[in-house]
Amino acid sequence: MSNTQLTYIVFGAILVLALVLDMGLLSKKNTVVSLKTALIQTVFWVLLAFAFGAYIFFVKGSGDAISYVSAYLLEWSLSTDNIFVFIIIFTFFKIREDSYSRVLLLGILMAIIFRIVFIALGSELVARFDWVMYIFGAFLVYTGFTMFRSNEGEFDPEKNWAFRFIQKFMRTTNEEPNGRFIIVKNKKAFLTRLAIVVVMLGLIDIVFALDSIPAVFSIIPDPSKKLLIYSSNIFAVLGLRSLFFLLRGAADKFEFLKQGIAAVLLFIGLKMLVVKWISFPIWASLLMIVLCIGASIIYSVWHKRRTEDVFQ
Repeated sequence: MSNTQLTYIVFGAILVLALVLDMGLLSKKNTVVSLKTALIQTVFWVLLAFAFGAYIFFVKGSGDAISYVSAYLLEWSLSTDNIFVFIIIFTFFKIREDSYSRVLLLGILMAIIFRIVFIALGSELVARFDWVMYIFGAFLVYTGFTMFRSNEGEFDPEKNWAFRFIQKFMRTTNEEPNGRFIIVKNKKAFLTRLAIVVVMLGLIDIVFALDSIPAVFSIIPDPSKKLLIYSSNIFAVLGLRSLFFLLRGAADKFEFLKQGIAAVLLFIGLKMLVVKWISFPIWASLLMIVLCIGASIIYSVWHKRRTEDVFQ
């Protein structure tokens, strides 16, 4: 058995055991997740991701380990943008707090399936056509520049393409779900608000994946190392649920986080465009991610406190 095959088996086993532990012990049906529980779950997923990174280090070496950690931190950073959108969706559909955990879990599992498909397609494209990386780079530069200058208003679920898609092609009901995802009336199945939110979370993550998947290929451009891309993505997305509960009360405190994410996307996009002429060390992306995201969070907190002091 090769090291790659063994690593796939270890990753699969860790993933199954982690999901069983998360769903069986750390998550309970129809209960409100406290800040303490959310912190424990967040630490659990982060430590698990870094533990797998340590395994990568011992099996495949420091180069692959740094690439994996960089890709994981990149996906983890980009996922914070998802969370603020998720908060708006839950509020708009008036989802009860004791249903948050189940809805998020199903939506995130749906998102993981989409990401696996995207990674498989992206790897195939990169393996067949080298010039695809330049398209990815140009797209990330455009996305980063647009995000950095963005003055968009708040996300509106009712006007979102995912909600319109659901309304057009699926039977839905506004009836109180009482914890149910599907209600049968007159021998016809209707999606409740809970099911609508699950589908929306999965579909909206497709848009986020359009940024994050090309970005991770800049860190791990070798199609033969798909496992590093899969594992970093899946660990980051699975940690979204606990991160949601941890950050939902502090969404307004990170108003400049989007600019930090935009700076990361700009750097990664430019790196992909000039890689033929300028070679960057493996740790450059990791350093840039940590600096940009860390600086944007620190500045957001400082700016928030400064603004509050002015108005006191």
